[in-house]
Amino acid sequence: MIRERQTAELQTSAVRGIRVRLSLIGLGFALGFGVLAWRAIQLQVVQNPALSTKAQGQYDRRIQILGQRGRILDRLNREFAASVDVDSVFIDPSLLKSQAQLQEEEATLRKRAEARGKVYKPSASTEIREREEAIRRLAKALGTSTSQMGKLLDTSRKFVWLKRRATHQEVAAIKAANVAGVGFQKEARRFYPQRELASHLLGYANVDGHGIEGLERVFDDVLRGKRDDVSGLRDARGRPALMDGTIPSDTLTGASVTLTIDSVIQHLTEKALQAAVDKAQAKAGMAVVLDPRTGEILALANVPTFNPNTPARFDVSARRNRAVVDQMEQGSTLKPITVAAALEEGLIQPDSVFDGEQGRMRIGKHTINDSHPNGSMTVAEIIQASSNIGVTKIAQRLGRERLQAYHRAFGFGEKPGTELPGEARGALPYPRSEIALATQSFGQGMSTSVLQIAVAYGALANGGNLMKPYLVSRIVDAEGRLLLAREPEVARKVVSDKTARQVLDMMQLVVERGGTGRAARMDDYPVAAKSGTAQKVDPNGGYSKTKRLASFAGMVPSDAPRLVIAVAIDEPTTNVYGGVVAAPAFKEIAQGALVHLGVPPRVVAQSSAVVADAAERSRHERTAQASRSRLAGAFAMAAQIPEPSDDDSVGEGFVEEEGAPSPSDETLAERTRVPDLYGLSARAAVAALLSADLDPMLSGWGKAVGQTPLAGTSVRKGAQVTVRFE
Repeated sequence: MIRERQTAELQTSAVRGIRVRLSLIGLGFALGFGVLAWRAIQLQVVQNPALSTKAQGQYDRRIQILGQRGRILDRLNREFAASVDVDSVFIDPSLLKSQAQLQEEEATLRKRAEARGKVYKPSASTEIREREEAIRRLAKALGTSTSQMGKLLDTSRKFVWLKRRATHQEVAAIKAANVAGVGFQKEARRFYPQRELASHLLGYANVDGHGIEGLERVFDDVLRGKRDDVSGLRDARGRPALMDGTIPSDTLTGASVTLTIDSVIQHLTEKALQAAVDKAQAKAGMAVVLDPRTGEILALANVPTFNPNTPARFDVSARRNRAVVDQMEQGSTLKPITVAAALEEGLIQPDSVFDGEQGRMRIGKHTINDSHPNGSMTVAEIIQASSNIGVTKIAQRLGRERLQAYHRAFGFGEKPGTELPGEARGALPYPRSEIALATQSFGQGMSTSVLQIAVAYGALANGGNLMKPYLVSRIVDAEGRLLLAREPEVARKVVSDKTARQVLDMMQLVVERGGTGRAARMDDYPVAAKSGTAQKVDPNGGYSKTKRLASFAGMVPSDAPRLVIAVAIDEPTTNVYGGVVAAPAFKEIAQGALVHLGVPPRVVAQSSAVVADAAERSRHERTAQASRSRLAGAFAMAAQIPEPSDDDSVGEGFVEEEGAPSPSDETLAERTRVPDLYGLSARAAVAALLSADLDPMLSGWGKAVGQTPLAGTSVRKGAQVTVRFE
């Protein structure tokens, strides 16, 4: 009985213990479910609004869509600038632990191993090697150093650009590197398919698609593509996954800008200018070609140049639009403007005669010099021989107020208005003294840009109408709406049709025998032009003895001008005269451009009737004066004076102060050596003689077999050299 009672009690105790344990387990489950229920209520009810917003921010995003930058086209719709989609490369650096993180983890593991008395196995060193290898591969793919790449990736950020708008080669190299966390995003990149062509006009855009220089900067607002946002989902790494609907890309594309530039004429101009700079071993070159009837700029070139696809690889000076922003004293190319002003005021006629004073003229304590002694000259011959003294005497009749008024009327001292950045206004000080009046009359003591010279000559070529120059003819948005259309606009009438025609007739003599620009004469088209060889201002005061700006500007065909071309060569060294170093480039541009425009050739007369009559009267006057001089014995050496040649005034604007040393005879008439012409063709012989400032006389045909004077003979510039061909 006792045993049975004990057994029953044990069973009862065991059952009670089980019940207690079950109760405790049940209570635990109840408490657990209660906590979960309370947490669920907190999440689903109490915190639901805040958590829903946070969740949506993690997976839902506004994806920004960027439109492409608009195109820039030439007048025939050839592309100068366009945008193309390329890959930009990014990386999540968190997937590659930083050097500091790996070293910290390795130090912690080492301490734990040492505390347990175990040997530490450097497990993190493998990750370090993997990181270093990834950095090395990325650096090699992008052409940078491992140290720079390491600094770029040593960050807590989860997104870092490796390369914006990468090249195809860079993308392929990065993909081959096979580094974790690397991704690719399509972005629009500005592309200039013509490379250096018209680069100074176009400028360039930066990596974010903003215009930095040139027309890209001026018209940035209309060229820049629009932006829009769409709703979408992103994955755990923040990359776009799904978008709600699509946006037509053309609705976001920027407007297209059409230029007045003709890419064919632009190419001809750049090629001829580069050749002229190379031949003259010059510092730089500038050229402008415009249509005088409309004011449209057909070409604008500079040397040195640059590639707008990679502007950072070029020096800042190579990116400067010299033809527009550089203002310098242009020299004798201003003489036709002075003559036009005096003609318009009725103060002179083409056959008016002025005394050249044998190349030296006193104004107070100053002396004005010509490169060659001249006696009596008509206005036409003053232009032909580029006489400083002759133009000075014309300016004295004109007076200070009227000279400056006409200079301003022709556009000097004001911005041309092309909207290009940094447009030069030029310097046009009032000529307060007689010597200032003299120097400004032949283009020194005032500064202008090459573009301003072209615009002023355009007025002479267009019957006295100064046209507003322009570069952009149309702007059309992506949907075809016309935003801008420009038409030719007359700024003002500066001289009469008659005056403009008289000046052009006189300028034709410049490319004829005895003129300073014979190298620009064309067989198929009449040319009216003017050369210039200006001394550059010395920063230390006065004028440089060695640095020149050689220029040549004119109109073709002169009987009905279709083109105005202005060429300037800065600091030439092989030869300093505009009629030698710049005139050949003028001729090459003119020939190619006129053929391209389909201008029919015509018979070229030696000179117009007005100029011929004036020259004939001048010859009679000089004959009479020479007879009187011989009787008086004053000009015993007159027979040795050479005719004007290509040298266009050695010291154009050479003003000698009282007390300064007088220029030697060699300054007044420089000498040159006769080149060896044996075996040359007629074309090559003429080119060689013109380059040496000599007057060719040819007989026969074939190859050169004889010449007089002989090769190496020292003669005055402008001397005649007879070449016999067989």
